[in-house]
Amino acid sequence: MDNTGKEKEAIQLMADADKKVKSSGSFLGGMFGGGPHKVEEACEMYCRAANMFKMAKNWNGAGNAFCKAARLHLQLQNKHDCATSFIDAGNAFKKSDPNEAIKCLNAAIDIYTDMGRFTIAAKHHISIAEVYESELVDIEKAIAHYEQAADYYKGEESNSSANKCLLKVGAYSAQLEQYQKAIEIYEQVGANTMDNPLLKYSAKEYFFKAALCHFIVDELNAKIAVEKYEEMFPAFSDSRECKLLKKLLEAHEEQNSEAFTDAVKEFDSISRLDQWHTTLLLRIKKTIQGDEGDLK
Repeated sequence: MDNTGKEKEAIQLMADADKKVKSSGSFLGGMFGGGPHKVEEACEMYCRAANMFKMAKNWNGAGNAFCKAARLHLQLQNKHDCATSFIDAGNAFKKSDPNEAIKCLNAAIDIYTDMGRFTIAAKHHISIAEVYESELVDIEKAIAHYEQAADYYKGEESNSSANKCLLKVGAYSAQLEQYQKAIEIYEQVGANTMDNPLLKYSAKEYFFKAALCHFIVDELNAKIAVEKYEEMFPAFSDSRECKLLKKLLEAHEEQNSEAFTDAVKEFDSISRLDQWHTTLLLRIKKTIQGDEGDLK
């Protein structure tokens, strides 16, 4: 479907809205009233233009139009509408200009936190983190926004949502070799979930991840950690993850890279190991003397 007409219509609507904004601030506009009313009308026109740009897939045009609407809402003291327009702008810019998208989402977050709407602010911090993850590939900044989202969720007692964000931070921290930070997160989330009947099955996975991070830093630390997790969470002892860790510790102690690989292969044949686990297991295996550093 050809939406060229929509784009032309949107451009015209933007020009008309700009004129309305100028006339609302003019001397005559002030004398004869109608200033705020004209601004409201212009605001509506910018939003209509933005939606037409969206139909024409002109994401920059849509983003700019929503930004203009947001600024007018702010002028009219409509904080909620202002934040909504910044979010709409951010969503449009995500498709064309990730940096601009982040600016708009941050502007909305400032308004939501000012209004005490921390759960909504947290949701948009996650959106920013995802832009940093997938579009800008800046993992450090993604981590910062996931951490901020987790803080806001915790403050609002949304612990399940906070844990999801923390697990993202933990996974990325381990990838960046910030093992102590990853360990603290996995242990914290594991302890939070092990007493919950619906979530306790996941606790063994978190303790497994924490133990792998310990293992990279120090073999003895990993041994002590495994014993601690078994004490804290007896169900961990019977898990395949715990049995694998014990086999890996034994193989590492004997500097037997073949036994290490066999244990990983056996586990992987039943429970597939994802890229995160494989990366960490390879890092551990490389600490075995004379190892080539693969799991084949």
